[in-house]
Amino acid sequence: MLSPYRVLDLTDERGHAAGFLLAALGAEVIAVEPPQGSPARRLGPFVDGRPGSDRSLTHFAYNRGKRSIVVDLHTPGGREQLLELAAGADVLLESAVPGTMAALGLGPDALAARNPALVYTSISAFGQDGPKAEWPATDLTVLASSCSLALNGDSDRPPVRLVVPQAFTMGSAVAACATLIALLERSVSGLGQHVDVAAQTAAMLAVQASVLAEAVGSATIRRTAGGARAGVLDLQLVYPAADGHVSITHVFGPAIGPRTAALMAWACEEGHCDEALRDLDWVNFNDLVEAGVHSVETWERAKAAVTALTRSHTKAELLAEAMRRRLLIAPIAGMDDVLASEQLAHRRFFDEVVHPAAGRPVQVPGAFAKFSRTPLAPLAAAPGPGADTAAVLAEPPRRPAVPASGAVASRPHRALEGLKVLDFTWSIAGPHGVRTLADCGATVVKIESTTKPDAARGYRPTYGNTPGSENSALFDTMNAGKRSLQLDLNHPDARGVVLDLVRWADVVIESFSPRAMRGWQLDYEHLRAVNPSIVMVSTCLTGQDGPMASFAGYGNLAAALAGFYGLAGWPDRFPAGPFGAYTDYTSTHLVLAATLAALDHRRRTGEGQHVDVAQAEAALHFLTPALLDHTVNGHLAVRAGNTDLELAPHGVYPAAGDDCWVAVACQDDDAWLRLCTALGRADLAADPGLRDAAGRLARRDELDEAIAAWTTARKAGDAERLLIHAGVAAHAVNNSAECLADPQLQHRDHFLRLAHPDRPCVVENTRFRLSRTPPEVGLPPRVGQHTEEILRDVLGYEPGRIEALGAAGALR
Repeated sequence: MLSPYRVLDLTDERGHAAGFLLAALGAEVIAVEPPQGSPARRLGPFVDGRPGSDRSLTHFAYNRGKRSIVVDLHTPGGREQLLELAAGADVLLESAVPGTMAALGLGPDALAARNPALVYTSISAFGQDGPKAEWPATDLTVLASSCSLALNGDSDRPPVRLVVPQAFTMGSAVAACATLIALLERSVSGLGQHVDVAAQTAAMLAVQASVLAEAVGSATIRRTAGGARAGVLDLQLVYPAADGHVSITHVFGPAIGPRTAALMAWACEEGHCDEALRDLDWVNFNDLVEAGVHSVETWERAKAAVTALTRSHTKAELLAEAMRRRLLIAPIAGMDDVLASEQLAHRRFFDEVVHPAAGRPVQVPGAFAKFSRTPLAPLAAAPGPGADTAAVLAEPPRRPAVPASGAVASRPHRALEGLKVLDFTWSIAGPHGVRTLADCGATVVKIESTTKPDAARGYRPTYGNTPGSENSALFDTMNAGKRSLQLDLNHPDARGVVLDLVRWADVVIESFSPRAMRGWQLDYEHLRAVNPSIVMVSTCLTGQDGPMASFAGYGNLAAALAGFYGLAGWPDRFPAGPFGAYTDYTSTHLVLAATLAALDHRRRTGEGQHVDVAQAEAALHFLTPALLDHTVNGHLAVRAGNTDLELAPHGVYPAAGDDCWVAVACQDDDAWLRLCTALGRADLAADPGLRDAAGRLARRDELDEAIAAWTTARKAGDAERLLIHAGVAAHAVNNSAECLADPQLQHRDHFLRLAHPDRPCVVENTRFRLSRTPPEVGLPPRVGQHTEEILRDVLGYEPGRIEALGAAGALR
């Protein structure tokens, strides 16, 4: 797929997943390591629990398929070596503290002088500029800054993160997509540019737009384990089974309410509720509670009935019945369940690769997307430090894979100008990625219908806390800049319109269950018959084939199947799970990366193809260290509060006020001494048993008590300020209001107020910056707003034909 490109990967654990994704897509990726090796090599879990440069399973997870060279950037000779390599490279990835590379003479401007075609991608906690750009940060403190931490955990305990770090992996996935966009733009202009990704805003996608609540006058979401508190209702997504737990999308609205009604009917069949409770209006139930028609107690009775139902069945029984009745239920899997999955086995998802320290083949997550024409090859084991230094440095000079100057056509205003996208996606995972294409200049036609509206149009937050198909701030931020065509795909005249749009389009993206497009005869075989070069991308929960291919639902269910739910929370409580439709937030970037790679291949070869992305499979790449810990060591990762394998102190501590918290992570031994000074605890600094991380990990409960005593006496912002001044990674736990007031997010214009003709409109900005062709965010569409315009101007239909389609009922 990306075989023409060479990538220099200077990242550590904060960015190495970006290089991994590009390597998975076929690029040549060269890890450039310091003499002591990448810091990621010193991160657990380790093979047999023993540290070593080739024993880190975290490093192994995200450095497979790369080559490794050692270059000392702190010497003149090493810097010159990098400059020479960069002169022939297509991409450079780096994750240093902003300003570090420029101070070494290796910043984007210096490297552009050597190679104007270089795409230089920077991944950092808060972005390359702004008041927090140089703040010390860890996964925990970035999550605290992003609003996502505030939504995870039990309401009576501190917010919690997943035991597998997520923030910088999300940032890396965004960086891979932005890099591919810059490469596509370079094929037109011949020039590279600087890509700037902040993990803070990348991780913010995992709050499902609830960060906008205070800006639009909607109720702020509060965490409840395995759910969330919306207004007066505690939404519960985790329920007990006879042998574990399941996740259920047990909510309301036009898209999900009918499934809740079917769930309540099953509960009634088995004697767990009466007919009166069964027959309530579950589509409009939340609005009826707010109107005083129903009470909170009624909702609690409904949850109790579902609890009784699920507790009387095993996870397997609940899944089988869910598929039979088309209910929104999925078992909460551990890594052992994931590895034993019949669905993943059918799709041959796992690869086997020999781990050098383990001395045997181990199972690893395989291709995150299935490409019909250019299938992704299994990746080799991660290299030893400097394994390829001699070979790479001995190679003759290389030229970047860029068109000759005479072939450069123009310099577009936005990176993807001219790209034509037909969008059949709905909810979150597909729409967000497609919106990124629109931000970057693509023309996106979104197919909608009033007969089956996009579920996102019913999602909160809503403007003025008022529901309505044109009032969802979540829909707005997922669909800004698109054009809406109203078309009833079940109408016989709709297919001809779609095929005309396929002839126009470069790429079709859809997120229905597999049978939907086949049922309309709009699957890939039918589409390529009218446009042989079309790229079609299909994404659903479990993929286009296999025993669970028909399993339909939302990202909370895929998150349960993929093992996320059991990795967040407290050991003595139910799984808290990550907030909401979690795999929608992780897989969206991998869907986009696969789309962009297929488009790049099409640009070079003229070949279209079908791309199949299963949300659960793509999301598993965010848990690879935990999977490897099980396949290599037999260790099953479980929820563990906010404890960390390497860092202590590491936690979320109470601050003055109601539900106010500050995240603190002592990032190294020097930071520990500075933390002791800030706490006024010279006795702890002098304690020889606390001088290294191992000693502090052994006494973490004692240290957590000391920090909590200090933070409780202060406001979260004051504690944050004092600790950052001391050089300790810390951040107040932000919810919607705090994020909207965050000076860093304001500096980077993350929240945009658009001039909507009918009402206020607030959306999030693009989750990366491009220095030369910056994205621009357009207005979100009303349902069918552009129907006549698209039929007339894009397809060239005469007024009579448009009127006939409307009269026949196709344009609904």
